[in-house]
Amino acid sequence: MTHRGSRLLHVGALSRVEGEGALSLRVHDGTVTEAQLQIYEPPRFFEAFLRGRAHTEPPDITARVCGICPVAYQMSACAAIEDACGVQVGPAVRDLRRLLYCGEWIESQTLHIHLLHAPDFLGRDGAIELARTHRAEVERGLRLKRAGNAVMELLGGRAVHPVNVRLGGFHRAPTRDELRPLAEQLRRALDDAWGTLHWVAGFDFPDARTDADLLALAEPDTYAIEGGTPTVLRADGTTGSFPVRDFTAHVRETQVPHSTALQSRLDGRLHLTGALARFAIGGRRLSPVAQQAAVAAGLGDPGEGAVCRNPYRSILVRAVETVYAVEEALRIIDRYEPPDRPYTEVPPVAGVGHGATEAPRGLLYHRYSLDGDGLVTGALLVPPTAQNQGAIEDDLRRLAQRAVREGDPGDEALTALCERAIRNHDPCISCSTHFLDLTVVRTRGGCHG
Repeated sequence: MTHRGSRLLHVGALSRVEGEGALSLRVHDGTVTEAQLQIYEPPRFFEAFLRGRAHTEPPDITARVCGICPVAYQMSACAAIEDACGVQVGPAVRDLRRLLYCGEWIESQTLHIHLLHAPDFLGRDGAIELARTHRAEVERGLRLKRAGNAVMELLGGRAVHPVNVRLGGFHRAPTRDELRPLAEQLRRALDDAWGTLHWVAGFDFPDARTDADLLALAEPDTYAIEGGTPTVLRADGTTGSFPVRDFTAHVRETQVPHSTALQSRLDGRLHLTGALARFAIGGRRLSPVAQQAAVAAGLGDPGEGAVCRNPYRSILVRAVETVYAVEEALRIIDRYEPPDRPYTEVPPVAGVGHGATEAPRGLLYHRYSLDGDGLVTGALLVPPTAQNQGAIEDDLRRLAQRAVREGDPGDEALTALCERAIRNHDPCISCSTHFLDLTVVRTRGGCHG
């Protein structure tokens, strides 16, 4: 659409995000009046086709939502349905779930750090070009990812869409002998995780700040991964929490015209979930080694309440979390004793259940209602990226405004800035990859276009 005094620019493609979308910037008389992150992929209807399925099926079905983070969907589904049925699994199964989730954190965070995000800091267009100049670092990242995949393959049966997970636990639990070579691989991976942390700590980070509220799960005695209490850190430093069952009373989804993805507000405010939120809310519960990693990365001492609100520095938090996930996996393996049974029976009960876990990109909430026969009568899935979309748009608007006021770098440079800002948040727009188109509408005077 073109009007007198305005320009409509359609620019390129953003690679290195998971999914497809578009960004529209509206600039009027030098003021960025609107930034819209447009997710235009068609709806996938998971919540609709879960209805009528047996209560045992959502962990397998929802794993197909994302090929990068299937465990997050499986664990949130299990937590919600077991909550509805009033079942709690034993400590050995809980440890195995946490170990499996550590594998996903390792492979997913490593993928983002090395292949999606690091090229931005080093002036490279992508991982292939990065490998030409930083071959050793990329190879180290691939070794780390293989270590994460190995955890998922052993516990989950395969690295993508694991098949060994079931309601109440696992179809089969590993033996101690089977975990021994995995531990050897993870010990080598811990060195690689530290090497990655020192590498990214040397990047140059632009000044930026998000003022969105931060939302993450919190547990009293450990860094939250596969469960916990939703906890809020407001921009003014105040905190609060609420039960998982009250999630939708606080996080409300709305449809916006420019996106097929719902957007969320936390008590009416923009909020952000993910690595920055976890570190700010739960950093004190990181292991001593991971807290040392945070200090080495320049994030400050989480034991003293360090908080990072610079989205560009989220890559540092992901590196710290990778160190933590490798170390935590080794801790679980070291004390592992196989359970008497790999799963707990979960008989169907009419009711509503709620579950939330921490996917690498943030808090993932599931709710299921069941009838007396164990059939799903309703399902609700609230993924991290839908929650983060409003905060990402706000970051983009402020970034673009600063760039325009400092001399308007032109559409190509503005596109590059916006691409980089979006990758800070590692949005998983869907389970596929690829690009984002940028549209800039510029107007002057009384014409708003």
